[in-house]
Amino acid sequence: MIASLPLNLLIDGPCDGAWNMALDEVLLDEAAEGELGYWRFYQWQRPTLSLGYFQDATERAGHQPSRRCPMVRRLTGGGAILHDIELTYSLVLPASHPMCRQRERLYATVHQSLIATLAEHWRIPASLCPGGASGAGREEPFLCFQRRAPGDVLVDVAKIAGSAQRRRRGAVLQHGSVLLDTSEKAPELPGLREVTGREIHPDALRDAWLEVLQRTLAERWEPAELSNAARLRTSERTFGKYTSGWWNENRGR
Repeated sequence: MIASLPLNLLIDGPCDGAWNMALDEVLLDEAAEGELGYWRFYQWQRPTLSLGYFQDATERAGHQPSRRCPMVRRLTGGGAILHDIELTYSLVLPASHPMCRQRERLYATVHQSLIATLAEHWRIPASLCPGGASGAGREEPFLCFQRRAPGDVLVDVAKIAGSAQRRRRGAVLQHGSVLLDTSEKAPELPGLREVTGREIHPDALRDAWLEVLQRTLAERWEPAELSNAARLRTSERTFGKYTSGWWNENRGR
């Protein structure tokens, strides 16, 4: 179990992609500036392509199904993600938290809690992708969910969840997606429904996952609302960064 820390719990409905990424960064800033921790669940208003921090935006032209989708660049690395029928989470911890320096353990703890949730509530057998599955040394696919890295969550051979991290002044942001169903904007990627035949609503997964997380991540949650100051900062960053060409189009070049 991770050391006890009361986490501010944010549960958001579907939001615009630029707002989603801006808010994750604002929460990371708050953790870097003070002793604040957050767990956030969120979704997406419409199918949205998020590029990894280092990806060249021109690569998206090669993925025909998502070419008309809005695009936003993430603060974290990895491949592109088509966010559609999924549940997305972010975990933000301040520098004082003992897990901040344990990168792999943080991935494993969150992903193992998801595996336990799927097993306990839907009897779906999932597992962590073993070590040695990284694509280092060869060209990686454009889409993150076509890649394999140690610690990804697999059902059979299908990747159904993955996460990425970003650090700032000792604080850490970890966010990730759980694919629930195939999107017509990324038809090559199976979700849980295709792999298992189980249709899981995002709210049902969220509630079940919270039960397991309470045992494995923190002893108590503090349901929270976004402060006016954080909302203003998120709005400013949405329009000043995450909807701008200098960030979305040019950052990876």
